[in-house]
Amino acid sequence: MEKVFFWREIDYGEPIIEKWSNRLNPICVAWHDFLDFIHPRISYVKIDRYDTWSMDSTLADIILPMLKQLKETKHGSPFTDMEDVPEHLRGTTTEDWEPQFTFDFYEEDKVKEGINDIHARWDWIMNEMIFAFEMKVKDTDWSATWEESERIQNGFRLFGKYYQGLWD
Repeated sequence: MEKVFFWREIDYGEPIIEKWSNRLNPICVAWHDFLDFIHPRISYVKIDRYDTWSMDSTLADIILPMLKQLKETKHGSPFTDMEDVPEHLRGTTTEDWEPQFTFDFYEEDKVKEGINDIHARWDWIMNEMIFAFEMKVKDTDWSATWEESERIQNGFRLFGKYYQGLWD
């Protein structure tokens, strides 16, 4: 019964594992090729002259839903600079930072104290980026206060700074 439910440590070098892996791999490759055929990756973009007239607004309409989806489905957090987050989120020093602890599939009791602040910092940065793009998409209320204007500018700055951290 234990072999059926895999309640033991799995040795991936066992012949049965290798046998099933060899059988399932072609199915997985075929499924991947099928999905690529149905929904191929876009390898070109047609840009008309009018598309660049208000390019900041056009891009904001694309970027905002992508940021929201990334925030909901992310599987980890990139390293963030302490000066980019508020004081209460600066609990972990860079000397304590461990790159492997940025992935959220580690169990809480095995994570060092303070390391999980990495995710809180990244969530705060993502919220600032989302706020900035929401204000850009809304674009109807020109009466933003000075604090809102600074927050919007900070969100765009963070987007540029952490552009390569926008992965899942």
